[in-house]
Amino acid sequence: MTHPDYDLKEINTREEDLGVDGPKVKSVVPLTQVDESDMYRLGKQQDLNRNFRFISIMGFAVVLMGTWEGQLSVSTFGLIDGGFAGLIWGYVAVFIGFIFIYASMSELASMAPTSGGQYHWVSEFAPREYQKFLSYITGWICVMGWQTGIASIAFLAGTQIQGLLVLNDDTYNYQRWHGTLLVIAVSCFSVIFNTVASKQLPMVEGLVLILHVFGFFAILIPLWVLAPRTPAKVVFTEFSNNGGWPNLGLSCLIGLLSPVFTLLGADSATHMSEEIKDASIILPRSIMASLFLNGALGFVMLVTYCFCLGNVEEILGTHTGYPFIQVFYNVTNSLGGASAMTAILITLTVCGCISNVATASRQLFAFARDGGLPFSPFLAQVKPGWNIPLNAVLVSLVITICLSMINIGSTVAFNAIASLGVASLLSSYIISFSCLILKRLKGETLPHARWSLGKHGLWVNIVSVLFLLLLFVMSFFPLATPVALSTMNWNVLIYCSAIIFAIGFYFVRGKNVYAGPVTLVKQF
Repeated sequence: MTHPDYDLKEINTREEDLGVDGPKVKSVVPLTQVDESDMYRLGKQQDLNRNFRFISIMGFAVVLMGTWEGQLSVSTFGLIDGGFAGLIWGYVAVFIGFIFIYASMSELASMAPTSGGQYHWVSEFAPREYQKFLSYITGWICVMGWQTGIASIAFLAGTQIQGLLVLNDDTYNYQRWHGTLLVIAVSCFSVIFNTVASKQLPMVEGLVLILHVFGFFAILIPLWVLAPRTPAKVVFTEFSNNGGWPNLGLSCLIGLLSPVFTLLGADSATHMSEEIKDASIILPRSIMASLFLNGALGFVMLVTYCFCLGNVEEILGTHTGYPFIQVFYNVTNSLGGASAMTAILITLTVCGCISNVATASRQLFAFARDGGLPFSPFLAQVKPGWNIPLNAVLVSLVITICLSMINIGSTVAFNAIASLGVASLLSSYIISFSCLILKRLKGETLPHARWSLGKHGLWVNIVSVLFLLLLFVMSFFPLATPVALSTMNWNVLIYCSAIIFAIGFYFVRGKNVYAGPVTLVKQF
């Protein structure tokens, strides 16, 4: 299929026939001829506003990934399993691996820029006899992963607020139900931005990108100027196995989860693809740009943090619950200074939740549009005048509130469910890329991609899958041994239960109502 050059074409709110049998494309904003062509090939109607440009969608992905912020928040895993050197060199290894992963994803996004993302790619590229089943399971994996992701990041913001309260008020009594209320508050705030202020969301994401960069320096400079220094030899060469694992190598592999948490999620932009102007080229560029920008900032912050950390055991035992809050206080020796620095991270974490709500709701909307969920017609509705999947946004809020209630009874149970997102996203990447590899090995024709890996595609895809398989296995390991009920990584149980549920639901209902998006795709 020939893709015309970037050329804006105004399309009014009326439906405009493309002159060929198939869906009509409608939009209330300027639509490029390439976007129109892509939507026709994919068999989809243009129901959403294409308000995102390169900077705004890059800001969207960058803030949701929150790499430098995450290095401060989740470094505990790497400090226990790997130590200073394990954290730093593990980060480098994971970053290199994610270059291959996001390059593969960018090419797929350029071939099929749709809000469905992974489940659509599986439907289009899997062997014909497995398209329907694999696509359906992948869709459910993505739905569960992104929906639990909202609760996870809202919980992170909420507990950071509680940590700040502990730092400033010795009388504060840390209660689980406080955290639940904060999760609900952060989620409701994020939903407001995704509904009432939805038309301003691209502008907000651009502004938050600026805050992301300036906030980085606002944290970095005090650490550079005020903090005592750990010797460079210790930071770059001393590994540690504080998790009690049989050998240091396994400990460092488990510690890889720290950088994985912070570099995962650039596919969020993929689920916004039907709201990006000139998506087939802007989307892959923004995915790669977000990786390199966040990767650079994250590495500098991680190295700085390791130099400034001080006594690891003392920091890990902080009563705030977050080592970075204690580091900020130790560095500034000021409650006000530590609070201001922590407030920057909390603000950016809440902004990440805004992006997460948008991503999860679009993915939910897309899968419902293809009939993959119960109450699909309701979830796939786009409210006229709003041009957003309002029902999907509100249902995402309800799911988050329900999940947050689990925390009142048990934080361990809540964390087990909230951690589903990592394994879900990793497995969805593995399935998508494996289907693309099979397509290439068979020599079958692939859709045109304006951002293409060319002759390097096959080996890049293979490296991506091999690295993802390693990370997928490591995501199920507990943090340390011996393992108790409270320290067990229940992710494996939750993930397997989710897969069994999806398979069971497929045979009960899915196979009768779900055809898969490939049935609408136009072949050229």
